Amino acid sequence: MDLLRHSREVARWVTGTVAASLTAAILARIGVNATIAGMIFLVLVVWYATQAGIKLSLYIAILCALFFDYFFLPPYRTFVLAGGPEWVAMFSFVASSLVAGRVAERARRQAFKAEQRREDVERLYTLSQEMMLHEGAAGLVRNLPQLLERIFGLDGVALYVCDQDQTYASTTDLPASLEPYLRNQASGQEPTIALPEGFSAQGLLLGLRSVGGLAWRPDRLSREVATAVSAQVAIALTRAIAIEANTRMEASRESERLRVALIDSLTHELRTPLTSIRAAATTLMDSEGLDEATRLDLASVVDEEASRLDLLIGEAVEMAEIDANVVQVRLTQQNTRSLLERAVEDSRLQPAPHEIVVDAAEPDTPVWFDPQLLARVFRHLLENAARYCPRDSRITLRSRRQEGRLEFSVEDNGPGIDPIDLPMIFEKFYRGKKAGTRGKGSGMGLAIARAILKAHSGAIEVTSALGKGTTFRFWVPLVQSESAVEQRDTQTT
Repeated sequence: MDLLRHSREVARWVTGTVAASLTAAILARIGVNATIAGMIFLVLVVWYATQAGIKLSLYIAILCALFFDYFFLPPYRTFVLAGGPEWVAMFSFVASSLVAGRVAERARRQAFKAEQRREDVERLYTLSQEMMLHEGAAGLVRNLPQLLERIFGLDGVALYVCDQDQTYASTTDLPASLEPYLRNQASGQEPTIALPEGFSAQGLLLGLRSVGGLAWRPDRLSREVATAVSAQVAIALTRAIAIEANTRMEASRESERLRVALIDSLTHELRTPLTSIRAAATTLMDSEGLDEATRLDLASVVDEEASRLDLLIGEAVEMAEIDANVVQVRLTQQNTRSLLERAVEDSRLQPAPHEIVVDAAEPDTPVWFDPQLLARVFRHLLENAARYCPRDSRITLRSRRQEGRLEFSVEDNGPGIDPIDLPMIFEKFYRGKKAGTRGKGSGMGLAIARAILKAHSGAIEVTSALGKGTTFRFWVPLVQSESAVEQRDTQTT
């Protein structure tokens, strides 16, 4: 890089010498007078002063003065001046060249500084815009050193954050003494460790409060730019950390609110069947005036509500297991048709008047999955379909293999789900608008199914059309060999 810069500088001086010499030769050839020659030489000096700096312009001025004396002031073709007028002409030319060169050099420097200020403003604007793209404090702090290095063309940047007591760097080869220096600087103490050579540093202050320290190399940022960068970084860090703290606080409040709502909802769901059971049992105990049909109706109420209570308690236990992360996936080799048929047999749909169809894609070779977990998913989906579908409707269970997935679906031709309810049906205790008229449910079944599939590294989705039916599709990874099962268990542990 230095050799290239040196070569360019030599080339500039050579071209200046050639330009002055050619100008003098041409002017002498055409025979212009001293006044015109002096003006043209002056223009050449001013042009080099604006383009190349004061040193080269002084050299060109001396060269042009010699050519002016040699070719255009008598006695011609000598470096001797004939008399007073010639001395005045030479003095005027030299003075004009020096003044014009100095003025042109000053204008060039001012233009250069103005261009630098414009570029600095653009870089500061770019920095502020890119910092605003980071919503979280973690991402902003982690990326800030690389961001500053890229925008300002630096070789290394280090950022110390007081709230985290940690230093982030754009590269891994920064000096070890840089972090203690920034820590002492940010704490307001006089650094006892010298700043590594080539680095500049500045504290990050927001008002009178120190939020960190910033160091960079090489020292190419002006004092004004360094101050502006430090102020922007301090404001951005404080804002991001405040937003993150507020987000955590809001999340904690929302979690507490949701916990209270879930407890209230579950308590209400448990009390409803208990109230019915207690009322029926109390009436049965006072059997005076009760005929056999009434007694059977009350016993049926006790049995039905007890079954409902058992279902609610079972779902609450399932949800507690999932929330406690104690659900374990135990893969065994099974056929998908066996899983579908077992799901139908284990479901509580046998007394219900629904037609259930099993459709397993062929060839149905054995694969590895957890039949217990997937059977629980099918149970919740089948109960949900039976609850909302009219009598004699069809429910179809399908399975297929596609793109590394073992996919299942539960399809019905029921009334469908309202589009307003679709985004929320997998949330705990959520029940749609038609829930009150389509049977009793806890609102936990679909949430449990989604959580089970997540534990099985799968997912679930739903499509529905009003008046045409609903399809729940879910999938788990397709594991076809025992070696893949061992590899999965190793990654899990």
